[in-house]
Amino acid sequence: MVTTDVSAPARAAAPHTPLATGRPELDAESRRRLLAGTHHDPHSVLGAHPVTGGVAFTVLRPYAGAATLVIGERTTELAGTGDGFFSCVLPLEEIPEYALRISYDGRDVELQDPYRFLPALGELDLHLIGEGRHEELWTALGAHTMTHQGVTGTRFTVWAPNALGVRVCGDFCRWDGTAHPMRSLGSAGVWELFVPGVGEGDLYKFDITRPDGTHTVRADPMARRSEVPPATASVVTRSSHVWADEAWMAGRAERPVVQSPFSVYEVHLPSWRQGLSYRQLAGELTEYVADAGFTHVEFLPVAEHPFGGSWGYQATGLYAPTSRLGTPDDFRYLVDTLHQAGIGVIVDWVAAHFPKDDWALAAFDGTPLYEPQDSRRAEHPDWGTLTFDFGRREVRNFLVANASYWCEEFHIDGLRVDAVASMLYLDYSREDGQWAPNEHGGRENLDAVAFLQEMNATVYRRNPGVVTIAEESTAWDGVTRATHHTGGPGGFGGLGFGLKWNMGWMHDSLEYVRHEPVHRQYHHNELTFSMVYAYSENYLLPISHDEVVHGKRSLVSKMPGDWWQQRANHRAYLAYMWAHPGKKLLFMGQEFAQGGEWSHEHGLDWWLLDESYAARGDHAGVQRLVRDLNHQYRSAPALWERDSDPGGFAWVEADAAGDNVVAFLRHAADGTPLLAVSNFSPVVRHDYPLGVPATAGAWRESLNTDAAPYGGGDVRNRDALKPVCEPFGAFPARLHVTLPPLATLWLRPE
Repeated sequence: MVTTDVSAPARAAAPHTPLATGRPELDAESRRRLLAGTHHDPHSVLGAHPVTGGVAFTVLRPYAGAATLVIGERTTELAGTGDGFFSCVLPLEEIPEYALRISYDGRDVELQDPYRFLPALGELDLHLIGEGRHEELWTALGAHTMTHQGVTGTRFTVWAPNALGVRVCGDFCRWDGTAHPMRSLGSAGVWELFVPGVGEGDLYKFDITRPDGTHTVRADPMARRSEVPPATASVVTRSSHVWADEAWMAGRAERPVVQSPFSVYEVHLPSWRQGLSYRQLAGELTEYVADAGFTHVEFLPVAEHPFGGSWGYQATGLYAPTSRLGTPDDFRYLVDTLHQAGIGVIVDWVAAHFPKDDWALAAFDGTPLYEPQDSRRAEHPDWGTLTFDFGRREVRNFLVANASYWCEEFHIDGLRVDAVASMLYLDYSREDGQWAPNEHGGRENLDAVAFLQEMNATVYRRNPGVVTIAEESTAWDGVTRATHHTGGPGGFGGLGFGLKWNMGWMHDSLEYVRHEPVHRQYHHNELTFSMVYAYSENYLLPISHDEVVHGKRSLVSKMPGDWWQQRANHRAYLAYMWAHPGKKLLFMGQEFAQGGEWSHEHGLDWWLLDESYAARGDHAGVQRLVRDLNHQYRSAPALWERDSDPGGFAWVEADAAGDNVVAFLRHAADGTPLLAVSNFSPVVRHDYPLGVPATAGAWRESLNTDAAPYGGGDVRNRDALKPVCEPFGAFPARLHVTLPPLATLWLRPE
């Protein structure tokens, strides 16, 4: 190496004149730690540093043949000291702006040195992360493109408090992280590195040195985009989507959800119409749902997951929409399109557990980090997964921020929280000896309770108009009670959800309809018992994906009888469901009476709606009924305005077990009634008496599931029905109604 004695600053030197005066000594321990990936402060060694006699430059570039310092128009070759280290000392008064030219087998690459930059993460961010209170955690951790100190690149940050060292690797360094060790930013456990020149679309992971000195290469827990599975790398991304749903976002909080029409079409996006991308779904799904009249769609989990057969319920990338169907902006486009059509979007959100893949969250930094240290709490016996450590503030922050992330970054209108019961109970699916009681000796998971309360309170505070929905299968008190209200086991407050799935109604009503009509009289209470507790929570009635898989059969195939009777039962059941207090959810395929179970590999049997098949199967008739149910439901406030008000419901006939008949009234806030009558027997019942409130006019049939357009026998009440002003039961008047076989009627006063 040529050495030139230059006493002036670099800008005064002759062009292309080497400036080196010597090379710094790199102590053996620093060299060892950098090569082993265990240095907590690589910026203190690498880069440029003032020394006696000038500025020392040290570069670590494995496999490089040469390294050259570029300062303006001047270059200086650095001396190689082995193991990929290059260095020199220049007689400079201050550290200049400089670049590096690295030679690999005769090919030169010019780049900025990552180790000449100050930290790109602020002290406030670190303080909030350490406190577990960073409500916009996704803006602080992960990979973010930016311009830092006048240079464009990507800031990488990761939480790994127990790691001996962390390096970032990716396609930009041929997956060797040796040249990119990250620095520890103190007690928060965050590691950071700004890498110039890395940008959108680049792949990356973190090479973590565990406490025992071994290495593990991990995807970024905060990655906002991932590779298409089975590939597992994280992807640097930034959004350029311009939202056009201002009207929807401004208006969605005008009316509380419990007082609004809420009819949900549950969708598994990859199998709704197989092969469609997010952008293709934006056109086809939006048109279909708008025509069907649903107010909302609910997507099975869209967060990235390695195994498609989990349907998204075993997620490894909680901040990344699955790349199977496109980019994060493509997913934004889908949500935006649905919003512009007046359709809300709910996503399934899984915070109960995560899979054990060794490139993801499990033992992330070599220790139990996202999962509890106590294996009795960490292992989920049902699914072979790990539970989150809800008692650790950083993990709780990771999940709470994630809930807000979907609402704020993707304009999601609701989160359906999966498997809430498995979070709430320490003994969930565990035998004696497999769980430890809480500090009070009880079975409640107090950490999970606090987490759910914090999540709900944060989401509602930050996102007006959003609803959270609990899939909670027990009688836990106060699931939809506000968090500041007392109650529940142990006297803690409500969990703060907006709605709860009514699993009791679902199980009981399906148990009733699966019986042959001749036996239904012995199960009549299964149809009526739901009203005993209908107002204990704010309920949603779910006929979900869980009920049409794994041998449970599709909804229509649960019904007894021949094909005509099965479809008739199916139609009657849906209209009974739409009239019952509570919001509605129906899984895809059930709206046209698909006979086969849903398969994520097979998709839906859309061919059943072909004209050539319609005459024989008449699936289109069931589809037409669901469309009419939704449109009539939306236009009848009696069916949704007082879903959580006992005064909005009155039994008309609850005890006609021998007839297989139930009838009830729903009332709107202004008192307008709607009469729903279900005849779950296969016989016509003429002049069936039903009590009604006193009205000035007649009642008309507004919906009849036996109508010919739906595939029924067309037994109708075609004329207006005039009430007889004689007391009947608790009512001052009665109607005489013809009840079609296996059918539900809706009647409204003129």
